[in-house]
Amino acid sequence: MLQPPSPALLARFVAIVGPAHALTEAHATEPYRTEQRERFPGATPMVLRPGSAHEVSQILALANEARVAIVPQSGNTGLVGGQVPDKSGNEIVLSLDRMTKIRAVDAEGYTLTVEAGAILADVQAAAEHADRLFPLSLGAEGSCRIGGNISSNAGGTAVLAYGNTRELVLGVEVVLADGRIWEGMGSLRKDNTGYDLKQLFIGGEGTLGIVTAAVLKLFPRPKGQAVAFVAIADPAAALSLFNLARDRAGHDLTGFELMPRIGMEFVVKHLSGARDPLAAPSPWYVLMEISSGHSDEAASATLEDILATAFEAGVVADAAIAQSLADRKAFWHIRHGMSEVQKPEGGSIKHDVSVPVAQVPAFLTEAVAAVEAFIPGCRPVPFGHLGDGNIHFNVSQPIGADKESYLARWEEMNALVHGIVGRYHGSISAEHGIGRLKRDLLPGVKGEVAMSLMRGIKAAFDPNGILNPGKVL
Repeated sequence: MLQPPSPALLARFVAIVGPAHALTEAHATEPYRTEQRERFPGATPMVLRPGSAHEVSQILALANEARVAIVPQSGNTGLVGGQVPDKSGNEIVLSLDRMTKIRAVDAEGYTLTVEAGAILADVQAAAEHADRLFPLSLGAEGSCRIGGNISSNAGGTAVLAYGNTRELVLGVEVVLADGRIWEGMGSLRKDNTGYDLKQLFIGGEGTLGIVTAAVLKLFPRPKGQAVAFVAIADPAAALSLFNLARDRAGHDLTGFELMPRIGMEFVVKHLSGARDPLAAPSPWYVLMEISSGHSDEAASATLEDILATAFEAGVVADAAIAQSLADRKAFWHIRHGMSEVQKPEGGSIKHDVSVPVAQVPAFLTEAVAAVEAFIPGCRPVPFGHLGDGNIHFNVSQPIGADKESYLARWEEMNALVHGIVGRYHGSISAEHGIGRLKRDLLPGVKGEVAMSLMRGIKAAFDPNGILNPGKVL
């Protein structure tokens, strides 16, 4: 059974990291115990900021001995409450935000070795400096940290071409609940020696061990890119365009994002520097990116061939092709801002779901009709990664509605939407994880055998239950 930390124990934790890196004042701990959606306010007696895996090891060994809960945290950008403490005031936050070193870049071996607290944008920049690509890309890449990306198996806009974080990690350094350090930092592309243990920690949300460093896969940098902002009538047309683009471009199709008109209206209204790329409004939009190993001209030729064919077939109504790097960034700025612009519109009930790619149009038709019937006047804002079937099915409150009353129906709407997802054999968590938000929904979608296996793994790695208690399981 977990215990509250005593003053004497807290003093021992301070001795490990030093007084400057053990935060106790409310104003200092506040950024570590709240999350951006403000659904899970927490309390903590202390935030520890270790500077090395050795210090993390000492912290966990002491916590395990004393049966005290530890909540690992990287950039605190998670969206399911998996990275913040509960309200008890008994859980200690362990932040990795001091462990930011890029340990090594091996351009010839196409690997990058990095500590878990490194900001994703800095990891991308380190790869670019070596003329390589680390393809993981999210809206929060300027503040999220690679340890959190790994622990949540982050997705993002490049999954279509490069896969989730799970596909981008070759090795990990992990501190286990009892303080032992597993040096699983191999950089081999092929290693068939027993269980692939690293995969248990990727997507484990800090419940099995704390990832303190990783060896990441790098890729050749594209020599050219072309991006278009495309007007389409509906998601069925978007699917037709996707199939055409995939057929013509193959793996050079590196981005394919779906957005509704209402999302564009929110962006133009609330996102600094954003403007509608097209002259006339459209019910739906696609942001499409083609990359080339040869040149911008080669990427543009492929993109223009796809669009010309789509225009001729009546699939596309209009399109704006980026004419410069600034244009490409402006188009992606619209897509990456799609989440944040919903907040000024009031309460938004979120669903991070996926369905088979071919079923996305049918799912959207059914789900939009269902939520509009459930709460008349609500404003669905479904957007996301059509190429991998991941839709962020967010629903903004009716204009003028009471925010708290609307958000009080979160679970009811979730049950409605997730029921439709289930009929399409989809997932209730495509890329954000389980955390606390979806913990109680997990048994209903995984089944007893899977839950039994997961509980057994948790018991084997963390028998005293000190690591991120109440999350996932």
